[in-house]
Amino acid sequence: MKLRTYPDREMQAMALADVLASALKNCLLVHDHASFCVPGGSTPGETFALLADADLEWERVHVFLNDERWVPEDHARSNTKLLRETLLTGRAAAATLVPMVNDAPTPKEGASRLAAGLDGELPISLLLLGMGGDMHTASLFPGEPATKAALADDAPRLMGVHPEGQEPRITLTAPVLKGAMETHVLITGDEKRAALERAQGMDPLDAPIAAFLRNAEVHWAP
Repeated sequence: MKLRTYPDREMQAMALADVLASALKNCLLVHDHASFCVPGGSTPGETFALLADADLEWERVHVFLNDERWVPEDHARSNTKLLRETLLTGRAAAATLVPMVNDAPTPKEGASRLAAGLDGELPISLLLLGMGGDMHTASLFPGEPATKAALADDAPRLMGVHPEGQEPRITLTAPVLKGAMETHVLITGDEKRAALERAQGMDPLDAPIAAFLRNAEVHWAP
């Protein structure tokens, strides 16, 4: 793991946007398209706003989420809705959005159709992960029954999960995330910095982010 620290979140957003734009440009030099897998939530919003104006061939970039709540795309808690409002604007509006939710009643029922939509997108060209204070990433939560199956080497591409007290979700699994060609992790705040340091010596079942740190570059700001 490589850790890059920044004096504040504004500098972090500017630097990370540059890193991601460069990675996408380099990928497009040798591939027909780049697959860019991103987290939901509000933390990457400033980075995405800057990245959206990057001068690159966005029409050759395919964007999809690490995970998604099983809600309609116009729902207030939809990561897809947030992604459309932050990253897929300006120049980046030309990118292709690969769906992570459909009209199936449950994630389990919708997973196979969505997994087929990832044909041609794997391995992930560029992966950006987030991390919660509990050391979860994507929808891989410590202590949840589905996490062990999602971390297994033979896990399917996508799995439906239902964390206690939350909406049902769909998540990419460890084999897909580990297979990314380049991985970055975005975290902010002292609590998450301390959690990251603890995670490095823990079992991924208890700290799922640990499964993806070995070859990752972590970007942290207070």
